Amino acid sequence: MIDIEKHPCFSKDAKGKYARVHLPVAPKCNIQCNYCKRDNDCVNESRPGVTSKVLSPEQALIYTIKLKEKMPHLSVVGIAGPGDPFANPVETMTTLRLIRKEFPEMILCLSSNGLNVAPYVDELAELKVSHVTITMNSFDPEVTKNIYSWVRLDKRGYVGIEGAKVLLEKQLEAIKMLKMYGITVKINTIVVPGINDQLVGGIAKSAKELGADLMNCIPLYPVADTPFENLEEPSPAMMKVIRAEISQHIKPMTHCARCRADAVGLLGKDDPDAAKLLNDIATMSVSVDETRPNVAVASQEGMLVNQHLGEADYLYIFKETPSGYRLVEQRRTPPSGTGNLRWEALGECLNDCRALLVGGIGPSPSSIIGRSGIKIVEMTGLIDDGLDAIYKGKSLKTIKKADVYRCGAECSGSGTGCG
Repeated sequence: MIDIEKHPCFSKDAKGKYARVHLPVAPKCNIQCNYCKRDNDCVNESRPGVTSKVLSPEQALIYTIKLKEKMPHLSVVGIAGPGDPFANPVETMTTLRLIRKEFPEMILCLSSNGLNVAPYVDELAELKVSHVTITMNSFDPEVTKNIYSWVRLDKRGYVGIEGAKVLLEKQLEAIKMLKMYGITVKINTIVVPGINDQLVGGIAKSAKELGADLMNCIPLYPVADTPFENLEEPSPAMMKVIRAEISQHIKPMTHCARCRADAVGLLGKDDPDAAKLLNDIATMSVSVDETRPNVAVASQEGMLVNQHLGEADYLYIFKETPSGYRLVEQRRTPPSGTGNLRWEALGECLNDCRALLVGGIGPSPSSIIGRSGIKIVEMTGLIDDGLDAIYKGKSLKTIKKADVYRCGAECSGSGTGCG
């Protein structure tokens, strides 16, 4: 049974008793905050958006297993970046599935800007993700537009007031859906002097009305080479007044340690040896299931990974042989028009495949097929490059969905098209 009182970030009583780990599996972000700069290979700076290494989901599982052996009091596995978990949904959901299978009693949590959370809430609930943090810096689009440089959703970019409205709409939707499943929601608000510092009490009131459980006010940390680098960090006296104000509306969190995306150990007392273990795991080639020798590929012509899964009537099935990669067959995908049953059938159809290479994939098929133990890789480029990544562990440089391969505008997301 999952004991939610063992979460040190949500329970002050658990702070010095239970450890947590943030798994850095989500490098990309779908918004640009004016106070944020995502960094890798930075071991001496403690702030969100920073990690020394990025892990694959499989590496993250091995890392967690080794950490649990080292620290039995590890009770929480979270994903908080260094980008946003749901700008990297395949990596995020695959990691959560692997961790939940290995550790049925582990507390799972996420920290997100909320932009792309809603499509995944159903599965988050199924995986018993119990805590989700949403960063909301204002409920007013006129204020929000001054905090973000751009917002990107469904391959379209937004700036200014338009971007602010899109972000707020999706954040509100995410919070409402999370609370429908009884998931504990914490609101993070970055206090930016001269921009939103006078509005935090109102944010707390609105958040409580939405059903949020607690709120964490974090003073701006000015970071070099960001638009807010010259702003002053709010003083402890200012933060004390703000926290007193929000406490009139919602339970405040008062022990935040402004954790890195690869934080591990007790809150405020990160394990000094974890960085070496993280580095060792990040350079490790993870073995795959040898009982699944094949890889499925969504391709228009058999040379490139360049097709959205929902538009693929056939998948190319490849196998590694001593003389190179061999095309085994073209395998028909289940017919459209059956909703999520299509993806369940496809998962069964690919039970001899260890991975699926696609130019694009929707949230529903990604979640359902992923449950079958199939590694899903979204990419564009040569099939051989994708096969090298799966069979040989080589770095894949083109993990990006190009707009030219996006599915048609007529797709309803109902399972009759891309899902």
